[in-house]
Amino acid sequence: MKLILRDDVANLGRSGDLVEVRDGYGRNFLLPRKLAVMANEKNIRQLEHDRRVITAHQAKLRAAAGDIAAQLARTEVKIARKVGEQDKLYGSVTALDIADALVSKGVKIDRRAISLSEPIKATGTYEVDVRLHSDVTGKVKVEVIPEA
Repeated sequence: MKLILRDDVANLGRSGDLVEVRDGYGRNFLLPRKLAVMANEKNIRQLEHDRRVITAHQAKLRAAAGDIAAQLARTEVKIARKVGEQDKLYGSVTALDIADALVSKGVKIDRRAISLSEPIKATGTYEVDVRLHSDVTGKVKVEVIPEA
């Protein structure tokens, strides 16, 4: 029996895969639980159409992420913080602080996209990675300056 998987099934395949299973497994397990649909001509055409739509959508997202990455490369963010001895900050600069500073520069980035291995705790210039898409990572320059 040929089926198209609607969800990921362990030891069988991922969503959208065309699989061949025994009749009983398909009829008594996969189909009643709506984990798969019959692989007839209509469903195969629909699957191919859905894949084309998803591919086009992913290409648009990747292009938009590339544009944002180029914009981030031109953007420099300055964050002022109170400092103590040896230019150590009272507190730290987190991904949320960087995201807020980027919003004030006109670039809206989710704080979870900003990857800091650890919070910034000293003044200076840092280059921070921003994950915009699974294939696109941008970099933004963050300068932490003493508050006047």
